[in-house]
Amino acid sequence: MTKTDRKQAFVSEAITPVGAAADTEAMAGGGPGLPRAFAWRGETIVIAAVLRTWRETGSCRHGSPEVYVRKHWFEVVTPANRTAKIYFDRQPRGPKSIPRWWLFSIDGGKD
Repeated sequence: MTKTDRKQAFVSEAITPVGAAADTEAMAGGGPGLPRAFAWRGETIVIAAVLRTWRETGSCRHGSPEVYVRKHWFEVVTPANRTAKIYFDRQPRGPKSIPRWWLFSIDGGKD
């Protein structure tokens, strides 16, 4: 079984970036800089590598025909060989304190 074949557990919880963003090239292009690590449930999820990225788009919420990027997705692997899907919410609804980084799913690792 490969890393991408393992069953992902659905999480859907906010995560907190630890330290500065690592991908300044993405930031220069208007995307979020993926932090090197995140705090989640009292542990630190370190990003060892990015396996793939993609964007989720949606129509304008005010009736315009324009299409906007809603989420930036990252499939990552940790040093413990866990694979996770993380996303950055570009337009969170509600107060500015709403988290923007989310852990969508993660596997148990240890292949």
